[in-house]
Formats: sequence, C-alpha cells, structure tokens
Amino acid sequence: MSIKIKSGKGFMKAIEIVKFGGPENLKVCKRAIPEIENNQVLIKVEYSGINRPDILQREGNYPVPKNASDIPGLEVSGTIVDKGKLATKYKIGEKICALCHGGGYAEYVAVNQDHCLPVPKNFSMAEAACLPETFLTVWSNVFLRGKLKKK
Repeated sequence: MSIKIKSGKGFMKAIEIVKFGGPENLKVCKRAIPEIENNQVLIKVEYSGINRPDILQREGNYPVPKNASDIPGLEVSGTIVDKGKLATKYKIGEKICALCHGGGYAEYVAVNQDHCLPVPKNFSMAEAACLPETFLTVWSNVFLRGKLKKK
C-alpha cells in the first residue's frame, strides 16, 4: 500500500464552529493538513467520536486550551499516513484509535503516538473511535476510582 500524504502538505476538509450555538453552526471548511511533531503520527480519520466536551465547545461553554486545535473532536479511528522522526510505536498503514487534543472532526489529525491504541480484534473502526475518550473515561471512573470488583 502506497500512502502519499505528508504532514503540512496540502489541504483537507474539516468541521469548524462558525459561531456558538446549535449544530447548525458546524460548517465544512478547508484547512491545511496538520504538521506533525517528532513524537506524533498523522492519522487519516475514518471515524470521529462525538463527546459532551465537543457539544459544550460548540455551545461556547468549553474554552479550547491555548495549544489545542479549534476544530472539535477528541477521539478518532483511522490509519497512520505519516509519522515524526521519534514516533516509533506504530507503522505507516497501521489502523489505530487515538485521543486527540482537538482536531478530530477533520480528514487528518496529528496525535502524540502515546495517545494511540491499536484497534482491538473484533472491533469495527466505528466502535474503535469510541474507545480513547468515552470508553476509557467510564472504565477509569468505574474500576479505578470507584474500585468496582467482581463478587
């Protein structure tokens, strides 16, 4: 498989918030493909999860951190198409899911390799997109913090 996308080269479609309010304020736009840092991978997004923080951001009730993308989207699944010099955990062409620092509502997103997970066996890419933020938050709260155990 030959993948020809390089970080920082070309344009992509993304979803941006044009003004705060309802979902009608989400619009397709053209943005530059993100540039990756040494420890990041560039993901061709197949699915993006929709989370409460995304909705709050769209409504104007969740300020984007200064170093985060203004494009919504905290979790995605997709294929690695480029990687930084220090990103050695995954290979180009590998299917993964990832926790994003925003930017998931786009065709491509740059993500720290340590925020990526391989797609589990028997999981669809749609299901995998719900793992990094939604599933792991629930699991952490119920089993780590709440200490739920089998009787």
